[in-house]
Amino acid sequence: MTGHVAGLPLRIVIADDQASVRQGLVLLLDGLPDIEVVGAAANGEQALDLVAEHHPDAILLDLNMPVLDGIGAIRRLRAEHPDVAIVVLTTYADDSSVLDALRAGARSYLTKDADHADIARALQAAADGLTVFDPRVHETLLAATSAPAAPERTPAAPPPDGLTQRELEILRLIARGLTNPEIAAELYLSNHTIKTHISRIFAKTGSRDRAAAIGYAHRHNIG
Repeated sequence: MTGHVAGLPLRIVIADDQASVRQGLVLLLDGLPDIEVVGAAANGEQALDLVAEHHPDAILLDLNMPVLDGIGAIRRLRAEHPDVAIVVLTTYADDSSVLDALRAGARSYLTKDADHADIARALQAAADGLTVFDPRVHETLLAATSAPAAPERTPAAPPPDGLTQRELEILRLIARGLTNPEIAAELYLSNHTIKTHISRIFAKTGSRDRAAAIGYAHRHNIG
């Protein structure tokens, strides 16, 4: 990933089928000194065309769009433009929408009650490789991963990215929202041992923080 060049405005594409929302986002975000809106699309296909034309740092997109919806657009973006950070901005914070978007490859997920400062921060963070969820989305993720059956679910394939079974077990507990001391108590290990395992998990999964690790877990059906 090439990433955003420090000191230059963050170049973004906006995709939303509602003209009033789309135009409002363009006005709000393009007026910020560190963001440049290079294109605005009314559906997923238009968004892909604009990304191919302008090569932005990030894209802000809705899930519910005609022609090609947000989930389909995210999958195509990940396959065709992996350097573009994907931030979802949508009305929906239900678990299926959040999980589908993260598994498709979205970096961050916000709901439309987020203000423009929160959106700008999420775009900047996503372009820097970080993951951002607003509080409603974070609650949805924790609820979706704390079901009683969750600890017994295992991926059909071997653990991704060289994760050991112990690291996979700890990543599942992180995705369920457990703190380091809680994980240590659950697995009868010391806090120091847990910290060491988490450092290795972050390194292997390319996660810079706990939120990114949770996003990684959902993209790989670990939870």
